[in-house]
Amino acid sequence: MLLLLVTAAGLQAQNVEVTVTGLRSDIGQIAVGVFTDNESFRQEKAFLHPRFPKDQITDNTLTFSLTLEPGVYGLSVLDDENSDGLMEYRKIGIPKEGFGFSNFYLTGFGKPVFDDFKFTVVQGEKMKITIRMKYF
Repeated sequence: MLLLLVTAAGLQAQNVEVTVTGLRSDIGQIAVGVFTDNESFRQEKAFLHPRFPKDQITDNTLTFSLTLEPGVYGLSVLDDENSDGLMEYRKIGIPKEGFGFSNFYLTGFGKPVFDDFKFTVVQGEKMKITIRMKYF
C-alpha cells in the first residue's frame, strides 16, 4: 500500500525547464535554491539545493531541468564561480558572483521577497522558467 502511495505521488512530479541567461563564464557551477515560501527564502533555507556544472553553456546560456511536485516555488540562482556553494561578497557587502531569480530581474540593490519570483507548478502543464543573471 505504501509503495502505491509513493508511486502515485511520483507521477504528479513535473519537469520544469530552467534557462539561465547572461552568464559571464563557464567556470564553476550553478547553485540553485528552491524555496516554497517567503519565510524559507528570508532565512535562506532552501527546500532543494541542486548544483549544475557549467560545461553545457552556449552563448552565455545554460538550460537544465528540475523535477517538482505541483505547488508554489521560487528559484534563486548563484553563479558559483569558485564552486564553494556560497555567495562571495566584497568588503562593502556587494556580491562578487552573479545571481538571479525565477522570472524576475532585480533592478535595485535590495533583496526581493518571495512573491516577486514565485511561480506555480501545475500537474500536466509544461513549465519554462527564465533567469537572467545580475552581476555588480
